[in-house]
Amino acid sequence: MNSPASPSDPSRPNEETFESVVLPHLPAGYRLARWITQNDHDAEDVVQEASLRALRYFRTFTGGNGRAWFLRIVRNTCYDWRGRQQYPTDLFDEERHSDCAPSANPEMLLRQTDAAAAIERALDGLPRRAREVLVLREIDGLSYRELADAMDMPMGTVMSSLSRARHAFRGALSGQREKPGRRTTASSEQQERDVVLV
Repeated sequence: MNSPASPSDPSRPNEETFESVVLPHLPAGYRLARWITQNDHDAEDVVQEASLRALRYFRTFTGGNGRAWFLRIVRNTCYDWRGRQQYPTDLFDEERHSDCAPSANPEMLLRQTDAAAAIERALDGLPRRAREVLVLREIDGLSYRELADAMDMPMGTVMSSLSRARHAFRGALSGQREKPGRRTTASSEQQERDVVLV
């Protein structure tokens, strides 16, 4: 019985290897998984499982954009993973809850922390698909074509989804500025109606 060639088999000299296709995109996969799962440890587990899936099915990779191919696997693995996780857990953040005083300028640290928290709150408040498309485009820098491949949707849908997601994100940020210290209480159903993503 013949076994399939290994992803990094030297008998496949003209083909890309698993290491060259997948390994450079592990950080992007982790960022995407982190935004979807909202948990560092789950994101690490998801990327590990996605990497194993990519290795197992590497023979189906026909070339082209390895980043989009791997990020699609990460995205699908996230949804499989979330289906298995019934009760989300919040981990104790020692840096946030420790009594150690920061060594940098406290005012500058406060501004940076406030800005980062506002961005994270705005992203967290968006519908899942809007958050995904923004993270993949704005944080990971995927092109429209890569984004279409990673999310398995037509290019026109990607562009309109991205436009609506950006508009919703700006609205979420401006809503936070208008009501400092208060989080918007719009229901997720209302947000879904505001950002209709096809």
